[in-house]
Amino acid sequence: MNASTTPDDGMPAEIDFSNGVRGKFHRSGAKLRMPVYLDDEVQSFLAERARAKGVEVAALVNSLLRKDIELIQAVAK
Repeated sequence: MNASTTPDDGMPAEIDFSNGVRGKFHRSGAKLRMPVYLDDEVQSFLAERARAKGVEVAALVNSLLRKDIELIQAVAK
C-alpha cells in the first residue's frame, strides 16, 4: 500500500465520498436501453431490408427478434 491510499478500502486519499448521497440518481422503474452493436454486413443488410419495406431498422430488428422468440418458445415447450 502506498501513502496515497487509505488502509481500509484501498481508495486514493484524495477521493472523498463523505458528502455523497446514496441513490441520488436512482429512478425506480427506469428502463435500460441496451446499445446493440451489429457487424457491418448485418447492419447493411438490415438497413437495406428496412428501406425496402419502408420501416425503421429498429422496427425491423424488433420484428425479427420477436419471431425468433416465438420459435425458441415453441421449441422449448
